[in-house]
Amino acid sequence: MTTLPGVSDVGELLREWRTTRRMSQLELSTEAGVSARHLSFVETGRAHPTRDMILRLAERLGVPLRQQNELLRAGGFAPAHPESSLSGPPLAAVLASLRDVLSGHQPYPALLVDRHWTMIDANAAVAPLIAGCAGWLLEPPVNVLRLSLHPEGMAPRIRNLPEWRTHVLHRLDQQAAHLADPKLRELHAELAAYPGGASATRPTGLVVPLRFDDLSFFSVTSVLGTPLDVTLAELAIESFLPADESTAARLHGR
Repeated sequence: MTTLPGVSDVGELLREWRTTRRMSQLELSTEAGVSARHLSFVETGRAHPTRDMILRLAERLGVPLRQQNELLRAGGFAPAHPESSLSGPPLAAVLASLRDVLSGHQPYPALLVDRHWTMIDANAAVAPLIAGCAGWLLEPPVNVLRLSLHPEGMAPRIRNLPEWRTHVLHRLDQQAAHLADPKLRELHAELAAYPGGASATRPTGLVVPLRFDDLSFFSVTSVLGTPLDVTLAELAIESFLPADESTAARLHGR
């Protein structure tokens, strides 16, 4: 049987995602309700997957919305999920609400980032943390992970830099693997080359803290629960809360 024209790419992409998720053809076919034989034909380009089939397989594989659109394009279909501009009217109301969340989190730091850790917005409590960082690191687009770990950024003021750096690199590695995003891999390689060392021991306590100057924080990441837009699906609020009473008292001016 010959390969159908124009469908081998989507089959190859689906196979790559299945491999990334460490699923066998049998496991995926069972979860998606298709035969393993048909899935094999799809992956090798011997069968043309329908639009619904691509979306069904992508959902079972946990493929993000952006990459679902890429799968549909590879299969010859129009994207299923809109991708709105951050400055456009469709997202204005949601972004306004997210900025209200940032403001409401004060006096604790909070910022809004995209999938590549580009800072979209931040509340006023972030300013003291980035004061003194090199000007070029603060020029848009600002990458918050680069800003935090670069020796001309926040790194010299992070008292537990090896521990925090190990945590950030591990988290970024997991994110890059989950999203299969080469740009995140490049960012990981860049940050891993910065000085700062690695934690020689396993973290103790309940969370990995950010010990910055005489302050101590733990972080919470919040994402939208039911996004249907690619841009919104890739936004996250990174908020910091006091890890001890002295930090809380200082930020409240007590």
